[in-house]
Amino acid sequence: MSKLDSSIGKIVKILEGEEKEQDELLRLTREIVRGCSVAIKCIHSKELKECEKQIEAVERMVEKMRKADGFENITMQAYQEYAEARVLLSVIGRKDIPTYEELKIPFKAYLLGLLDCVGELRREMLEELKRGDKKKADYYFSKMDELYEALLPLRFSNSLLPNFRRKQDVARMQLEQARSELLR
Repeated sequence: MSKLDSSIGKIVKILEGEEKEQDELLRLTREIVRGCSVAIKCIHSKELKECEKQIEAVERMVEKMRKADGFENITMQAYQEYAEARVLLSVIGRKDIPTYEELKIPFKAYLLGLLDCVGELRREMLEELKRGDKKKADYYFSKMDELYEALLPLRFSNSLLPNFRRKQDVARMQLEQARSELLR
């Protein structure tokens, strides 16, 4: 066997290992995204005990995902959904919004999750308006505004923060719509 064949053989083994790790990670990220989606639905339907159970299961999966190295393109959406669910749960529970360091996730995923949470808070606000609870609706609006305002200083190119500006624009529109809905 030549040195070239031996070298290529080593590369194949490395790539086979990475492929196996990637396949497992893809499965794990799908489960995390699904679990976060269920948790958010539970929040909206006021099933907070079920939500807590879902979040605990998701946190165990996120812990496994943290061990993956070099697969940021695969893990980003799962971290983003995790941030969104955890931030929403903290707002609903009237607790401090966790930081990306506390969640132990990449800050880019955290920022995108915060922006996505604005839409979920608008949904909560609208539900409270339907119920006739203006005080709770005001609370959710204030949290939407707080998230949006906190992110305003971030003005970086799409190459540094992919999708951020688009999501920031969407959050601004949701905030403006919520403001007019609150004033009706």
